[in-house]
Amino acid sequence: MTPSPTLTALISVSDKTGILEFAKALHALNVRLLSTGGTAKLLADAGLPVTEVADHTGFPEMLDGRVKTLHPKVHGGLLARRDFPEHMAAAAQHGITMIDILAVNLYPFEATVAKPGCTLEDAIENIDIGGPAMVRSAAKNWKDVTVLTDAGQYAQVLAELKAEGKTSDKTRFAASVAAFNRIAQYDAAISNYLSACSEDGNQAAYPGQMNSSFVKVQDLRYGENSHQTAALYRDLYPAPGSLVTAKQLQGKELSYNNIADSDAAWECVKSFDVPACVIVKHANPCGVAVAANAAEAYAKALKTDPTSAFGGIIAFNREVDGAAAAHVSKQFVEVLMAPSFSAEALEIFKAKVNVRLLQIDLPPGGATPWLQGRNLGDSKRIGSGILLQSADNHFLKKEDLKIVTTLQPSAQQLDDLMFAWTVAQYVKSNAIVFCGGGMTLGVGAGQMSRVDSTKIAAIKAANAGLELKGSVVASDAFFPFRDGVDVLADAGATCVIQPGGSMRDDEVIAAANERGLAMVFTGVRHFRH
Repeated sequence: MTPSPTLTALISVSDKTGILEFAKALHALNVRLLSTGGTAKLLADAGLPVTEVADHTGFPEMLDGRVKTLHPKVHGGLLARRDFPEHMAAAAQHGITMIDILAVNLYPFEATVAKPGCTLEDAIENIDIGGPAMVRSAAKNWKDVTVLTDAGQYAQVLAELKAEGKTSDKTRFAASVAAFNRIAQYDAAISNYLSACSEDGNQAAYPGQMNSSFVKVQDLRYGENSHQTAALYRDLYPAPGSLVTAKQLQGKELSYNNIADSDAAWECVKSFDVPACVIVKHANPCGVAVAANAAEAYAKALKTDPTSAFGGIIAFNREVDGAAAAHVSKQFVEVLMAPSFSAEALEIFKAKVNVRLLQIDLPPGGATPWLQGRNLGDSKRIGSGILLQSADNHFLKKEDLKIVTTLQPSAQQLDDLMFAWTVAQYVKSNAIVFCGGGMTLGVGAGQMSRVDSTKIAAIKAANAGLELKGSVVASDAFFPFRDGVDVLADAGATCVIQPGGSMRDDEVIAAANERGLAMVFTGVRHFRH
């Protein structure tokens, strides 16, 4: 079905992706084309009959393009209610033609301010005025006007125009909601930038007003407890390799707790460059190991605490092949994550229909947190407020370490210390992690006393039949008294890595020397709550 020749589309886009093809298809459907500036030139150069908005309104574009669509013949055509006779009479009296389709995307403000060296003047000049005004007008009048703010919407609209000669109420309403969402995101980005900006263009670390925009991924069955409701949202532009980019291959719907625990497991496992496996229970790693392949890493990780691993979350940073799948399938697991699964592995898990398999590409890697698949900042909700901070994206290097005791760690012990410190970053404070041979031997988490966390880690190791003699230990903060050193030495540890920085460092170092313990300071802490 061909639309009536009275349909008019106004097209004015900064991002011209797909716009020429869209306009050609509209023209083929006998839709009249209006346009502005560079978009109009693009369409005209392609041989399409297009009317410039300045010719349509009878008012020239002016002020370097700042004023071109802010005119009653544009906004009247967008806002007039077709079912209100008085609106149509007023439009006829003033020569206002109805605009039925509006395709607009906005000046690239977000992309502009993301560029290194962006000045305040650059930012201001990329604040769109006419575009958002038209979008709001069209979105408000959704019963009569189809408003398009993304190239991904073009195909659906064309399909409906070809089939029915008009768009459906459902499509127009959905497009209206998307348009208001886009304006909200755009205004939030402007507010965040400008409220962190001084008149000389210098940027504060945190804006005077913080506006966040997230997109709902799905509703969840319930929240942390069954009487709570919940939903999962993602960033507008999620970092590659982050949990929200996962593709679920099989299994039950993810729960609130599944997602929280899966995030902890995935963030930890992707910290390793060699094949690794992380098993998480109640947001804490209960087993972590590196090995030559996924199956060996899993076998080592499971040894740390097989009791806690029951019903846990398992993450790999390498493909899960048949050998790894055969081992994992023997235990009860809630979620299994990996960059990929072999055909043999998928076949094995077909028999475990409730196991949730998540496929997540590893981040590309690079110098920035984004390329590493990490958040730039963290937030914590408090009563009627929110705490914001930069994310804990500090990664320790061996050259950062300061050996403060007489006893020096061996090269192997240094490797194990670095491994233990990486794991400790993902254990809730007070965190104590015993390691050796590329695997966790005992993990103590979430205690009010660091000594108690140490004792719990030693108990966990004993329960699993693991020997702590000769092990290394990571502590996410300093031991303020020698009692911590004594409990480590009594457990069998020979090296400890911790931040240092206590007023009693000298006392603790002396105790380490006395007990034959090598001590390494990092200079940074990892508090995870």
